[in-house]
Amino acid sequence: MALSHRHNASQRSKHVSHQRHRQSLSVRVNACSSSAISTAQIIDGKKIAEEIRKEIAAEVQKLKAEHGMTPGLAVVLVGERKDSQTYVASKKKGCAEVGFESFGTDLPETATEEMVLKVVQEYNSNPNVHGILVQLPLPKHINERRILDAVSIEKDVDGFHPTNIGCLGMRGREPLFVPCTPMGCIELLERSKILIAGKRAVVVGRSNIVGLPASMLLQNRDATVTVVHSRTPNGAEICREADIVIAACGQAEMVTGDWIKHGAVVIDVGINAVNDPSTKKGYRLVGDVKFSEAAAKASYITPVPGGVGPMTIAMLLNNTLRGAKHALASKIPK
Repeated sequence: MALSHRHNASQRSKHVSHQRHRQSLSVRVNACSSSAISTAQIIDGKKIAEEIRKEIAAEVQKLKAEHGMTPGLAVVLVGERKDSQTYVASKKKGCAEVGFESFGTDLPETATEEMVLKVVQEYNSNPNVHGILVQLPLPKHINERRILDAVSIEKDVDGFHPTNIGCLGMRGREPLFVPCTPMGCIELLERSKILIAGKRAVVVGRSNIVGLPASMLLQNRDATVTVVHSRTPNGAEICREADIVIAACGQAEMVTGDWIKHGAVVIDVGINAVNDPSTKKGYRLVGDVKFSEAAAKASYITPVPGGVGPMTIAMLLNNTLRGAKHALASKIPK
């Protein structure tokens, strides 16, 4: 696997582009914190994701040189949602950056479930494809579960297959793939040298995509984990006890400053558009955390954008590399 949880001293050298990015983050923090003084250190997801992509690119070159193998990622897009098209384009760009072969199938909004299943099965049987991603959400007339279950577990780079989730939830088992966004959250913590073991962690949200696997990943790293969700009567009170908070509730700025304990680490998964007439686009992006208030109490915090977002694609690329290595290992006689 390309990931290493130990920083090399040479990786800490300050490139000019990284300096500029940190400066832009600092400006954003100060602008957002006019009513509260920020004490939190920003976890720069963009910079960490760049480091991971460089590690992956180096491993891809090694695979090509030693085994003549190029990892391949296939993306299936159904419909013409602008946000989905943007996500798919960014994933294809990521493939090009690390030297992957990129496959893609775009189907119309009117595509039948059987048409989508046929495309998935074709990629399942293609030996040059090591990861298959079906871009969500799918049109309402298509059974999402049926499509995702059709993806071969050996190419399930989203990590959503029930067997992968089941192995993640069991002690002594290791899934082939872990869902990308939750794993990105853990990478941000570990690469920032934030201790997880023995800490109290709260995950706000219980979705299959983020909240549930994030809670399992934290528990697997020996945190004591509580999940706060829509039916939790005292969510703020529970959250105030946490050393680590992962907010993934899908509600703009729901987690306010009074939810955060002084010195806590805050990972904000949310990305929400809120109206802002003062901006050129008429809106701005915010997380599930009220940044200015949380930053005044947290020790570390991720920004939105520039925090968890870049990590999701980095983890997708890493899972694809893992799929390629798994395919290679299965071909080598034992």
